Amino acid sequence: MNRNKLWYHLLLAVVVSVVLLFVIFLALRLFTRHGKEVEMPSYIGRNASELTQSGRQEGFVFVVSEEVYKEGTEPGTILTQNPAPKENVKKGRKVYLTVSAKTPPFIKMPALQDLSMRQAQIMLEAQGLVLDRIIEKTSPYENVVLDVLYRGHHIAPGTDIRMGERITLVVGKTIGELPDSLETVE
Repeated sequence: MNRNKLWYHLLLAVVVSVVLLFVIFLALRLFTRHGKEVEMPSYIGRNASELTQSGRQEGFVFVVSEEVYKEGTEPGTILTQNPAPKENVKKGRKVYLTVSAKTPPFIKMPALQDLSMRQAQIMLEAQGLVLDRIIEKTSPYENVVLDVLYRGHHIAPGTDIRMGERITLVVGKTIGELPDSLETVE
C-alpha cells in the first residue's frame, strides 16, 4: 500500500503544479495586459503644462523630468519625450518629458585672456555665450585677447553669468612696426 500512496502523492503534486503554473501565467497575462499596446503619439512642440495639469490624457501619465534652455523656444514647450513617438506602449504608462526652461541657466565665465581671438570665439560659443563685438587695441600681440568685457566692464574668469549673454572681446592689433624702445627718434 505504501507504493500506491507514493504514486498518488506524486501524481497529486504534478497536477497541483500544472494548475498553479496555469493560474500564474493567466494572472500575469491579465496583469501585464499582454498584446494590448497602442502607438505613442508625438507631444513634441506642445505645451507641457496643459498635459501635466490634466494628469492623464490619452491614457498616459506625464512627468516633466528635465528643463533645458533653448534659445528661441517658448518656455514650457516639449523638446523631447520618452518613450519616443510611434513606439508601441501600454496605456497608463508614464511619459517623461524634457521641456524648455523659462530662464537660461548660470554658467562659469571661461578664461579667455591671452588666447587667440578664434579660440576665444569657439570657447564662447561652446559655453552658450554670444560674441557681441570685438574692440581692437594697439598691442605687439596680433589677435590675442587682452581683456573680456560684460556690459562694458571687465569680467573675471569663473564669474557666474547667464547663458546667452553678450560678451565683448578686446583684441590686440599691431599697427605697423613698433619701436624697439620707448625713446623718441629724432
